[in-house]
Amino acid sequence: MTTLSGERKAIFLKMTIDKERNDLFRSLIATIDITDRKQMEERLRQSQKMESIGSLAGGIAHDFNNLLFPIIGMSEMLLDDLPQNSLEYENAQEIFNAGKRAGDLVKQILAFSRQAEHKMTPVRIQNILKEVLKLSHSTIPSNIKILQNIQQNCGLVMADSSQIHQIAMNLITNASHAVEDKNGVIDIELKELTLKKYDLPDSELQPGPYIRLSVSDNGGGMNQSIQKKIFDPYFTTKEKGKGTGLGLAVVYGIIQKHKGGIKVYSEEGKGSTFNVYLPLMKTNATPVLDNRSSKLPTGTEKILLVDDEISVAKLEGQMLSRLGYQVTKLSNSVDALNKFKTNPEHFDLVISDMTMPNMTGDQLAKEILSIEPDIPIIICTGFSERINKEQVEIIGVKGFIMKPVLKSDMAQMVRRVLDEAKNS
Repeated sequence: MTTLSGERKAIFLKMTIDKERNDLFRSLIATIDITDRKQMEERLRQSQKMESIGSLAGGIAHDFNNLLFPIIGMSEMLLDDLPQNSLEYENAQEIFNAGKRAGDLVKQILAFSRQAEHKMTPVRIQNILKEVLKLSHSTIPSNIKILQNIQQNCGLVMADSSQIHQIAMNLITNASHAVEDKNGVIDIELKELTLKKYDLPDSELQPGPYIRLSVSDNGGGMNQSIQKKIFDPYFTTKEKGKGTGLGLAVVYGIIQKHKGGIKVYSEEGKGSTFNVYLPLMKTNATPVLDNRSSKLPTGTEKILLVDDEISVAKLEGQMLSRLGYQVTKLSNSVDALNKFKTNPEHFDLVISDMTMPNMTGDQLAKEILSIEPDIPIIICTGFSERINKEQVEIIGVKGFIMKPVLKSDMAQMVRRVLDEAKNS
């Protein structure tokens, strides 16, 4: 029997090791290729989900906002008319609140599909939390205890107040669902802090001053597998009727837009904590105050109002009449153009819906401006893919407002546009 020399044994052993290593390497490469392909497929599916949400948002926003507008507007005017200590006032307040929450839902969908415009202003998160907590106490079952530790002297953040409201409401609502079966506890904390370089090693947040909003619960918690999916659109562990799977995806999108971050800490059986980080403003800006409770600006000018939805035109007309304006209402854009042609000097302002048959709002605006270039025009829309604030300004339109419109917003917009036209 022939035996291998020591040198040949070494060569044979090396060849065997090299073959096994090459086989392992080829297997690893195949695994990597499959992983990459799976990741690409997952990204494609996510992209398709986003596209479908965008189509849904554009499809429902206009019609739904037109339906909400009379609900919100009429209940708002009832609140002006009814004595505040009456049952009727309380009922109207509930209708108004429900209508606004429905409007916020449309904004969430539009924000998620990146089709909504939002105004970023200096705000104090603690003031928004006060409103959110008041609403939460009235909507969350009384067997759930809500604890709060709010730092009242927190500084300003540059944010959209309605979107910060959405973040807080979503997180608190999710926490309530997590503890509703065990008479649980929700703990809400707001504080300033400074993040150092290594505080969040796996985060893209830059070192610096932040405001941290924490929402914790003592519910059932989540395993690692679920935690990896909670920000995916449509993903939900809730039973039917308790969630759409959009809430946390919306929260994540809003926080990214605000240049912030969100971290989740959870263990099965030990509850969950969601920490939201928003960058603190370095300058001493003045927060924008809610003008709904202040005295509304009024006027006596003559306004041509156009909206093909008769109920919306009626509501807008009542709003403007209560503010002192003289209103001519029409539900057909062609009739409105003919009315203006007959006597353009009679009107000081035109307010038009965007989406109308025969002639859209931007087309009507161009025709009117060709007759009277100095007439101020406001476009009012529930949603339109054709137009946005920047585009109407190019046409020469002076104001752009989204439905459903609060009376305070209408009053401010109308007065601003009229005053600017007089001073130009």
